[in-house]
Amino acid sequence: MGQVLDDTVVGIVVEDMDISGLQDPVRLTFAHRQLPPNGTALCVFWEPNQGQAGGWNTTGCVTVPGDKQTDCSCNHLTFFTLLLNPALSRFMAQTVVAVANTSCGVAVAFSIFTIAFYIFLRCNYQQFRSEESLRTNLGLHMNLVSSLLLLNLAFLLNSGVSSRAMPGLCSALGGLTHYCLLCCFTWTALEGCHLYLLFVKVLGTYIHHYLAKLCLVGWGFPALVVAVAGAIGSYGEYNIRTMDHQTVIHLCWINSKHVLVHYITNCGYFGLVFLFNTVIFGVVAWKNCHLWSTGMVQGHCKAWRVALAVVGLFCLLGVTWALTFLSYGSSSVLMLYLSAILNSLQGLFIFIWLVVLYYPKMEETTNSLSHITKNDRTMTVLQG
Repeated sequence: MGQVLDDTVVGIVVEDMDISGLQDPVRLTFAHRQLPPNGTALCVFWEPNQGQAGGWNTTGCVTVPGDKQTDCSCNHLTFFTLLLNPALSRFMAQTVVAVANTSCGVAVAFSIFTIAFYIFLRCNYQQFRSEESLRTNLGLHMNLVSSLLLLNLAFLLNSGVSSRAMPGLCSALGGLTHYCLLCCFTWTALEGCHLYLLFVKVLGTYIHHYLAKLCLVGWGFPALVVAVAGAIGSYGEYNIRTMDHQTVIHLCWINSKHVLVHYITNCGYFGLVFLFNTVIFGVVAWKNCHLWSTGMVQGHCKAWRVALAVVGLFCLLGVTWALTFLSYGSSSVLMLYLSAILNSLQGLFIFIWLVVLYYPKMEETTNSLSHITKNDRTMTVLQG
């Protein structure tokens, strides 16, 4: 939902009575300034039972837009207002969907290439099966790639069948898409945790069943969140409308009655992840500069290149999602285009990064990573 237009709320109530289902609807006219070209007014009423704290709802209200006034017809009495929503034209909406679907297809292809490359390394080079640090690092990266692959597949499936899905199937598909998105955020955060442990504390690979514990968090925590959200009926049909209030995009997602779930589990959670990874980037960059200035890193440049490559990986992911969540107001269309294009580059970036990092100089990379995680003198330097 958007923002209340002109901070105007009109209440029509009868004390101690709940009046609804009126055959002759109540008609309200809201006068307002000329709306921005990318905005549309929507008649809503306050529903106290929506979500945990209440929220705006459109059920039973019809919006008749005008240049400097908007008419609302509602079949019940309560508190009414106009919400100003960013709106897309039909052409823009269809173009954004086409770009998003194409971008997801590209991301799926390169995610599959990345997984195939990982299998190739494991099958053909002994060090990728025997070296603990390599197996842990690659295993972590493959989980991130897998979460991106599942997210893009879920979005393609969602956009393809949501308009024809039955309510039960739509709720399940919305929950699946939400789960994949949360997995992507969680594995991005785990990349930051691993980077901190590996290059600041140098403890990551010495935790018993380290990768298994990461998998439990990376795949289990989102499942717990989605289970709770599904138990309160958060998933269902979600429609995106044009400026003339025609529905052009049907998605199975978090429904409008539980918009607070979206703000907490998506916007809030991503904000924490992005802030955490930004702090980790600053710590690692400062540590890197400190070691270079003291001349202690001369023999270990390749390990630090690996560190900076990992930092670049999750920073790229964070910036991409930031563009998606900042798509509001006059820049919404541009942000949607940029986020869709950058999302398509995620799989390509990870694929190129792994090829450059691990092939054909596997032995040098193995030695660098092994030195970081096994040499006691290096541990002392990095922790100091």
